[in-house]
Amino acid sequence: MAGFLDRAKEQAQSALNQGKQKVDEVQQQRAGNDLLKKLGASYYAERRGSGSAQATQEALSALEAHIATHGDSFLRG
Repeated sequence: MAGFLDRAKEQAQSALNQGKQKVDEVQQQRAGNDLLKKLGASYYAERRGSGSAQATQEALSALEAHIATHGDSFLRG
């Protein structure tokens, strides 16, 4: 009986770890999408004359930092 409980506990822990990993991935994708949206808004504002090149560069730098840390999978999704 103890072996069964140990296996059940291991499976539950594995499922919990997979769930946490998936949540982290979703949060990273959302953060990447938000940064991409900010870049687009900054670029649009700059082109329309109400934004600055500095704001666009800052948004681009933040997006590049996110990609360097978490990858660019959110761009394909």
